Amino acid sequence: MPTLGYVYATTWVIFILLIAWVVSRLPHSEPEIVRKIVHIGTGHVVLIAWWLNIPAIVGITASILASAITLLSYIFPILPGINSVGRRSFGTFFYAVSIGILVAGFWHLHQPQYAALGIMIMAWGDGLAALIGQRFGKHKYKLLGSDKSWEGSLTMAVVSYFVSSVILFATQGNIWEVWVVSLTIALIATTLEAFSFLGIDNLTVPLGSAASAYMLIQLLTA
Repeated sequence: MPTLGYVYATTWVIFILLIAWVVSRLPHSEPEIVRKIVHIGTGHVVLIAWWLNIPAIVGITASILASAITLLSYIFPILPGINSVGRRSFGTFFYAVSIGILVAGFWHLHQPQYAALGIMIMAWGDGLAALIGQRFGKHKYKLLGSDKSWEGSLTMAVVSYFVSSVILFATQGNIWEVWVVSLTIALIATTLEAFSFLGIDNLTVPLGSAASAYMLIQLLTA
């Protein structure tokens, strides 16, 4: 099964990168759309790793390699479609780092669902918040030099609550703690996403969400 998991995970990442490449070749393609395809799509590899019980060392190694490639891409045009978003950001690098940290920590604790929770909140929550905010964000606010919208933040909160609820319900069952913790995580993730200078939210959101969910569940269900 682990070997099969490697194949599935690798195939999935290649598939997402291929989709992003095709979209980037389309007339009038937007770099932000390409980036979000990769951002949302590659995050699902943690679900494959969780469900197929891929060893932590594989995820950690992949995270290190991805982090090195993204750092180089800020100097050389290795990933121009991913990093060229019209602003200075290390979000892609932080995203790769956060995956490695979460896999290392929660695989060691035999609680991979929390790694999945943090990464999926980052993938879907931040990804959709950015797209909705840019397309439909009419009510703006500014934090630490970053322009945000209440529409984008609301999207982040709703998606974070949904992701948390689904994963915690699947692993903890239908108990009241799941819904309370999910609401708390939604608020935490939305707050962390709002403070997103230089793309630091790609690190703080998944780590903060996963750690908070783990600690709250342990505390409330002890």
